[in-house]
Amino acid sequence: MEFIFGSLMGIGLSAACGFRVFVPFFVLSFASKMSYVKLSSGFEWIQSDAALACFLIATIAEIAAYYIPIVDNFLDTIATPAAVVAGIVLTAAAAGDISPFLKWTLAIIAGGGAAASIQGLTAVTRLTSSVTTAGTANPAVSTGEAAGAFTLSIFSIFLPVAAFIVFAVLLVYFVNKKMRKKAAV
Repeated sequence: MEFIFGSLMGIGLSAACGFRVFVPFFVLSFASKMSYVKLSSGFEWIQSDAALACFLIATIAEIAAYYIPIVDNFLDTIATPAAVVAGIVLTAAAAGDISPFLKWTLAIIAGGGAAASIQGLTAVTRLTSSVTTAGTANPAVSTGEAAGAFTLSIFSIFLPVAAFIVFAVLLVYFVNKKMRKKAAV
C-alpha cells in the first residue's frame, strides 16, 4: 500500500512540476521536514534545512520571474526539460524503498511523463495567451499556474489519489480539446 500511495504522490508532485518546477520540491521538503512524508532512501537531503531554504528561494524567484513579460515565454522553453528531470527525481523520492529498477522505471516513465505533459500544456496555454492578448493575460495565466502547482502539490502529499485523479482529468481534458481542434481543421 505504501508503494501505491508513494507512487501516486510522486506522480502528482511530478505533474505539479509542469506548472512550476520548484513549488513541488518546496512542498515536499516542508512536508518531509514536518514528518508528513517519509522519503525514499538516498533522498533524505530533500528535508534538510539547506534544501528547504534553497527550494523556498527558488520557488519565490521562479514565481516572480513568470510575471515579467518575455521572460515568461523564455522560461517555458527551459522549464520543459527541467520539469521532466524534477518529475523524475520527485517520483523516485516519494516512491518508497522498492526495487531500484522499479523505482527508476516508474520515475522516468510516469514521473517524467506527468511533468512533461502538464508542462507542454502550460507552454501552449502561455503561447496562446501571448499571441491572442499580446501578453496582457499572461499574469493571470501565471497566477493560475502557481496556484495549480501549490494546490496539486499539497493534494499530492495529503490526498495522493485525488491528486492523481486531478492530473488524469487535466490530461484527458486537454487531449480531448486538442483532438477536437484537429478534427475541426
